[in-house]
Amino acid sequence: MAQRVVSIGSRSGLHARPAATFVQAASQAPLRVTITVEGKPPVAADSLLGVMTLGAGYGDQVTLTAEGPQVETVLEELATLLSKELDA
Repeated sequence: MAQRVVSIGSRSGLHARPAATFVQAASQAPLRVTITVEGKPPVAADSLLGVMTLGAGYGDQVTLTAEGPQVETVLEELATLLSKELDA
């Protein structure tokens, strides 16, 4: 199982538009990815409702977790996406 910790780069956090962009990318991944913030249980990264319920704000650190082939590539791509401003 691989993990990647990343800080949220969107000034508005993971609200509707940035969360939708992230969820769309996660749903195209060839493996199951979860995302969590400290103190909350992990949710499926391809679930818009789940991702939004995390309440991750700008600068908050989230942990992405996955297992399977291409895991490092998938986590790196998703982490890079989360570190950017997605609400522009």
